[in-house]
Amino acid sequence: MDLKEKLISSFWGLDNGIEVDDYINDMRGDAIKIFEASGFPSKKQEAWKYTSLNTLVKRDYALESPSETSIDFNLVKKYFLHDLDSYAIVFIDGKYSAHLSKTTHDGMDICLLSAALTKPKFKAVIENYFNKAASNDSLASLNTAFASEGAFVHIPKHKAVEKPIQIIHFSTGSNAAMLLQPRNLIIADENAHVQIIERHQSFTNHPVFTNSVTEIFGDKRSVIDYYKVQNDFEEASLIDHTFIKQEKDSNCSVHTFSFGGKLIRNNLNFTQNGEHINSTLKGITIIGNKQHVDHSTMVNHNAPNCESHQDYKGIFGDQATGVFNGRILVDQVAQKTNAFQANNNILLSDNATINTKPQLEIFADDVKCSHGCTIGQLDEDALFYMRSRGIPKKEAQALLTYAFANNVLETVKIPELKQRINKLIANKLGVNIGFHL
Repeated sequence: MDLKEKLISSFWGLDNGIEVDDYINDMRGDAIKIFEASGFPSKKQEAWKYTSLNTLVKRDYALESPSETSIDFNLVKKYFLHDLDSYAIVFIDGKYSAHLSKTTHDGMDICLLSAALTKPKFKAVIENYFNKAASNDSLASLNTAFASEGAFVHIPKHKAVEKPIQIIHFSTGSNAAMLLQPRNLIIADENAHVQIIERHQSFTNHPVFTNSVTEIFGDKRSVIDYYKVQNDFEEASLIDHTFIKQEKDSNCSVHTFSFGGKLIRNNLNFTQNGEHINSTLKGITIIGNKQHVDHSTMVNHNAPNCESHQDYKGIFGDQATGVFNGRILVDQVAQKTNAFQANNNILLSDNATINTKPQLEIFADDVKCSHGCTIGQLDEDALFYMRSRGIPKKEAQALLTYAFANNVLETVKIPELKQRINKLIANKLGVNIGFHL
């Protein structure tokens, strides 16, 4: 039985202990039918032309988490921003860890998706938002079919969350190979402000395949800052779908830091549904060996007087492969749109590969839109100059690489996170340089 058949068979025998109403059950049934008809995406599809899932889907994954999910805090604490006062929603092998988490219902809801799916007081919210942004492509639909646990964040009107929220998904490697499907639902009501940090982390080199979906809704004048830290073991693979719907005068940014994993695919989809919206998409990728990172972005400009800004930097060494496929779609009514897109890459090895395809589709005539990409190597003149001043070659390369990526880091609003990313970059570059904020 291949993985697709195993998943379909498992769905119809699904009993996860969470009873939901017919609305959710019908949605799940429709979703598994979409996956059954479409299956896993292949390189024959234009959107997946440079990313193959063949090696992932051939494995025999465990679809159920181990019954025991407790874990020593000393093992996991280095993955938290422990110098940052924050809320935390933590999962181990797909199950909630109460002793590692810090949730609240005091004036806002920072808790579990399973609670929102099952408690009557959340019924109206779930029916208004759950699965209302996610697309019906095969992998997002697969997640919808099995969605039962993840983070649920609902920030009410005029509420500014005083501290960030950390959402962390741990995989223990208890099974030889595991498939996880977390689902997150983030809602910021009118004029609400929230900062969220998300991380998926394994503890062993046992293969883990995570198919994650996050839906984010930003109401009028809301401000949402979302940060993704991807620095996993080399046998961990992540397909991450993030769908964002914004309303008038809202501001939403997503920063993605991809430093490790076997295969990472980030599907990031913004939809603007009102005027004076600002959408920011930024990312830094630094990988080596035979790692593969694919960023697929889409910004739908559906209203006038809006902006979007995309800036992705990639550094690829050894036999690593990078993919960037960015689309900007400007509807006919979206006059006065200001959209910028850039993908700049450095190849540190002759065997590294980057496939980049920035795209503009414009149906309005009064817009400012630009896109572009670059692929090159480190500036030899600058490298020579630094070495002539006594800086060793490795450190000089690291400084130039850091300078190349720094404009993405400049817009990170959480100092403790910026410091952590600085350290991760230094580790990836193999130097002990102290990068200052």
